[in-house]
Amino acid sequence: MSAATLLTNPTPMSNALPNVISPAVLLARQEQGKRDVLLDVREQNEWNLFRLPDAIHLPLARVSSSASEALARFPDEEIVVYCARGARSAQAVEMLRAQGYNATSLAGGIAAWIDAGGEVEE
Repeated sequence: MSAATLLTNPTPMSNALPNVISPAVLLARQEQGKRDVLLDVREQNEWNLFRLPDAIHLPLARVSSSASEALARFPDEEIVVYCARGARSAQAVEMLRAQGYNATSLAGGIAAWIDAGGEVEE
């Protein structure tokens, strides 16, 4: 595709980051009653401080080796992965997708979730 084509036919923002979900969209889905599988890939000390309600904890370092065990009950469901600000969750999404999971990263991580008014638990 040429640069001129890209300039005249830019990718819509909704398709620009297909592996990312915004906190606002996730909040709206929860308000509609959809319960996504939430996967927290932060370290244990971060998890101990606070987390999204009903999240599963699997530190990034263990995603490749332990995802099948941690996510065995959810083989066909979308997995929304989050970390502190989004970098580790993006890495985890790539690993999970390589294993066949439908994984999406929470844009901006738990910090953006809190800024958007999302609930956390201690």
